[in-house]
Amino acid sequence: MRSLCRVGRRSGGTRPLLLSRASPGSSVGAIKPRQTAVGASAYPERIADRGENDAVCETSQANVRDSKMRAVSVMRMLLLVLALALALVLSACKRNDPPAAQSGQAGANKPPPPSVTVAPARSARVPVTVELPGRVNPLRVAQVRARVDGIVLKREFREGAEVRDGQRLFKIDPAPYQANLESAQASLLRAQANVRAQELQAGRYQQLVASNAVSRQDYDNAVAAQGQASADVASSRASVRSARINLGYTDVAAPITGRVGIASVTEGAYVQAGQATLMATVQQIDPIYVDLNQSSVHGLRLRQDLAAGRVQTAGPNRARVELILEDGSRYPIAGTLQFSDVTVDPGTGSVRVRTIVPNPNHVLLPGMFVRARVEEGMVDALLVPQAGVSHDPQGRATVLVVGADGKVVSKTIQADTTQGADWVVTGGLDEGDRVIVSGIQNVKPGALVRVAAGPSAPARARAATTASAAGPPASAR
Repeated sequence: MRSLCRVGRRSGGTRPLLLSRASPGSSVGAIKPRQTAVGASAYPERIADRGENDAVCETSQANVRDSKMRAVSVMRMLLLVLALALALVLSACKRNDPPAAQSGQAGANKPPPPSVTVAPARSARVPVTVELPGRVNPLRVAQVRARVDGIVLKREFREGAEVRDGQRLFKIDPAPYQANLESAQASLLRAQANVRAQELQAGRYQQLVASNAVSRQDYDNAVAAQGQASADVASSRASVRSARINLGYTDVAAPITGRVGIASVTEGAYVQAGQATLMATVQQIDPIYVDLNQSSVHGLRLRQDLAAGRVQTAGPNRARVELILEDGSRYPIAGTLQFSDVTVDPGTGSVRVRTIVPNPNHVLLPGMFVRARVEEGMVDALLVPQAGVSHDPQGRATVLVVGADGKVVSKTIQADTTQGADWVVTGGLDEGDRVIVSGIQNVKPGALVRVAAGPSAPARARAATTASAAGPPASAR
């Protein structure tokens, strides 16, 4: 029909071609052309035929569009019905499947539990230690100062060398003090000569006074003069000793055995006894003191633990002190605890603890900063590898433990010190608990895990012993 409408529209001009449907008796699809005579009387008829053909074409097109739309709607409805039917069939199939088959399929799709390595918490008797900061101080300190006035003539030591007690360090000009000594000695001789004369005179007056040859007053004056002459002799002797001492002070000697520091004066310098001019300093540094600062609160807690029996002492005079140097290395020689002060510093709230440490190689120098680990006693605790201990955001120590049912349990523990490669646990854990040390990142509390074979207990014990021998026995955190 659409092609017919197009042909009808193109057939214009002076000889229009009008198309009409074939009669029922004619051939199928035959179209008969109808011609009209060209003239004024035929033109209105052609116009009327064209209008009729256009109306027929528009009606046919509208019918075709309606048919297509109905067909599309029917197809959509069919697809929707098919989808709903398929969904109902699938849900019915799932409901009809046996539970055993569903669980078997789920088990087949479920991944195997993660593998972890555990280490049992083992009991041990470990030392209770505390790590304290401290400073190194010399055992003895002697400041060499001038005791007489004079010019320094010579320095007789090498700076930084070892000096002996009594070894001469400086020489001060002795000339004036030598002259003073000689003068004092001359005065002593004069006084001794005078006392001899007074003794003889007093003896003669004693004989004469018996015969009344001299007065009693003259005799008394002679005896007094004898006593004064004897006093002059004693004073002269003291002056000689003083002059000899001052002469000896011109030889400036080391008062102790130790290491001498930098010389404060040089040759040609003028030193004075009145101002006590500092000339050098000698320090004895073998053995050497290490003064530590301990919190009074920690000391109080330790005394309470000792009284309650939670901590046992290692014995009298058995407290060992191990030093950690400024570079983090361990000092090879252990020291001993000397005493703890009885006064708390009100500014810092700490108590001074003094230790003495052998220093044969002079590794420790006065003023050096060190950290000391002091053994305060022994305690029964559990040892857990450091790899199995972590800390939560609040800073509490936690571990993951595999229970008897194979599930992971999180526990908060009390662990403040370490011994070698292990944490010393004093609470929150039981002996024999299986602590996860490998694969922690793959598990969480409540998860089912599979325990893999790890190192044997003797191997772990040997490793812990090796680590303890290499490092300090315990360290406070």
